[in-house]
Amino acid sequence: MSNRLEQEISHYRIWRDELIGAVGAYQAWIDKSGRFDPRISLRIYDLLESLKHDRLVLAFVAEFSRGKTELINALFFADFKQRLLPSDVGRTTMCPTEIFHDSRDAPYIRLLPIESRLRDESINTLKKMPVEWSKISLDIDSTESMLAALQTVAETKQVPIAQAQQLGLWNSDDLILQEMVKENGLVDIPTWRYALVNYPHPLLQSGLTILDTPGLNALGAEPELTLSTIPNAHAVLFLLATDTGVTKSDLEIWNTFVKQHVEHRLAILNKIDILWDELKSPAQIEATIRRQLETTARQLNIPQAHVLAVSAQKALLAKIRDDAALLRRCGIGALERMLAEQIIPAKQHILHVSVLREIGAMADTSLQSVDTQLASTVHELRELNALSGKNRGVVEDLRNKVIADKHAYDESVQHFNITRSLIVKEGNMLLAHLQEARLEDILQANRAAIEGSWTTSGLTQGMHNLLRQVGRDFDKIYALAHSIKALLNAAYQRFHAQHSFKKKAPPALSLEIYREKLVDLLKRTDDFCRDPVNIMTEKHFLIKKFHIGLVTQAHQVFQQARHESEAWLRGALEPLMMQIREHKTALEQRSENLQKILDNIETLQERIDALTMQQTALEKESETLSSINTRLKVGPPRRQVAE
Repeated sequence: MSNRLEQEISHYRIWRDELIGAVGAYQAWIDKSGRFDPRISLRIYDLLESLKHDRLVLAFVAEFSRGKTELINALFFADFKQRLLPSDVGRTTMCPTEIFHDSRDAPYIRLLPIESRLRDESINTLKKMPVEWSKISLDIDSTESMLAALQTVAETKQVPIAQAQQLGLWNSDDLILQEMVKENGLVDIPTWRYALVNYPHPLLQSGLTILDTPGLNALGAEPELTLSTIPNAHAVLFLLATDTGVTKSDLEIWNTFVKQHVEHRLAILNKIDILWDELKSPAQIEATIRRQLETTARQLNIPQAHVLAVSAQKALLAKIRDDAALLRRCGIGALERMLAEQIIPAKQHILHVSVLREIGAMADTSLQSVDTQLASTVHELRELNALSGKNRGVVEDLRNKVIADKHAYDESVQHFNITRSLIVKEGNMLLAHLQEARLEDILQANRAAIEGSWTTSGLTQGMHNLLRQVGRDFDKIYALAHSIKALLNAAYQRFHAQHSFKKKAPPALSLEIYREKLVDLLKRTDDFCRDPVNIMTEKHFLIKKFHIGLVTQAHQVFQQARHESEAWLRGALEPLMMQIREHKTALEQRSENLQKILDNIETLQERIDALTMQQTALEKESETLSSINTRLKVGPPRRQVAE
């Protein structure tokens, strides 16, 4: 690998594969142990598929002519030994372009026609409808074929102004657009709305996805980019020109699309080679660059460490020519280190937390179940060894004691079943607040006001109403979760006191991240509606598109919150249920075995031998599960990588 970024992405893939191996080992243990449960198997399968196709998304955002595409070429595709993605003066990225690798399909470019803007489906929905896309197969062995295919992403076509207006791509008050009208009265618009590029590059095969976005006008025309695509990226690289610094349009893109909605963001001052004046000393040039870095950090209100200066064009040239001196001078090494040291570890942490949340408690419960069986086996073995050489009366006394314990335990279970019925009832009430139908009812209550006018005021009112109603629902959910947790705590305490169960406190349900996502949607709505460009009533097309994006995002938040709540209910209740079942089985087994021994005292040694084998098998299972748990819970290591 030629640089630290490539090494860290490779390490990220190795770590992720190790995590997949741990989850797969747990699935194999479940299948082998005879504890097959269709629900659990489906959850683990979904988790494995999610891990296998997990992606680290880097979004490149800027006004046009800032060199985004050239930087992508320099960072990731220099080994192609020429520009893989089209990069030239002016607008070369006409539509958002997503570059990734999917091993399930041959290399391709899929292009979504610009006319799809007339439809109500979101881009994410249309991604699941291949028939709506034009597909170009990529011949990765032919440089000419690759370059020609990738040029299609930048295609434009001429249409009448009325058609451009119908597509929401024309604003009669935009003086810049008016100057672009051709002599024949036609205007240029992008041919494609969105591009998907499946390319088997090693970094993409390691899980990297690159999102190349167009400039301000195109970003504003696709609200879905604001609402989900860019905010869902793991990091945003915001490009500026070194000679101009932060312009008015740059600042508008930063404030609207990046500042409030992405946690990890870097500002990149590109084209520093413009300042390489042979009449100035290196110290003078460095001082000029440093001033620009300080000014940019102040204007964007971010730490200066998050502003870097590079020359994407010279970096690409240096890598193609293997010019180490030029590569050092162009500054791209600092950017690669920043991505390697901050962005990738942050993504690893998110993925690790997600895996632990999904099956961490499940694997813990499995280990606890095996250890409970092991403890029961050891206890029974100790009892039976103590019976060696004793008469039938002693065996009968022990059996009667076990039967008495079983009756007392059955009474506890009957009492718990009443509690469990109440927990299930309250759990169903909790989940009812997160049903798709519930969200539809809330949306429907505000839909008439919004769709009746398609104005920013209607949109703002509708989103505020949505947040208020969802907030009330979340308060009810928390109250139910608190009640359920109290019932479970009492049950755990009772079984601990009466039957020596391991003391355990059920986890608390936290949906704050989903409430925050809804609040963020409201903030984006307010920002959108306060934008003077969007306040005009003739912006109905854009407002409608923004509303469709909002509804899509609200549905996703509800689905995620419901999934989290279902996982919490299972994680809170199932460990106790499993202990109850295991303890009941152990008591029944002990009673049955003692009866067999009572019927024939000579079978005592056979049972001791069987329990000894069972103990050995359970110790191996416990060791296996302990190893799996360790592999799941140990976070990603920080590796020292050579510079």
